[in-house]
Amino acid sequence: VQLQACGGGLVQAGGSLRLSCAASGRAFSSYVMGWFRQAPGKKREFVAAISRDGGSRLYADSVKGRFSISRDSAKDTMFLQMNSLKPEETAVYYCAAKRGEVTANAYSYWGQGTLVTVSS
Repeated sequence: VQLQACGGGLVQAGGSLRLSCAASGRAFSSYVMGWFRQAPGKKREFVAAISRDGGSRLYADSVKGRFSISRDSAKDTMFLQMNSLKPEETAVYYCAAKRGEVTANAYSYWGQGTLVTVSS
């Protein structure tokens, strides 16, 4: 599966942004999908994941209540709605896919990333 993330940009602290990840190639519904981010000088970290049917979601503690992950199987697309953004959440955001269970690791397929910059 090939993944293409988009929707990043510049937003003020407290603002919102919606990221999209379009999948192509193999059946989108076969994969657990996830979002990760990597801030400058830091390791890549897990943000959120969603099950194949969209019925189960997993979030990093730092984004619970502010971010929402969803998917549209008719459009082979996954989304990340980000609200109340903080400057420390400035990072390149990556979408990823895996088979199996909804987890925060062991993703096999990665998109190219989209930059989110949160100004203070």
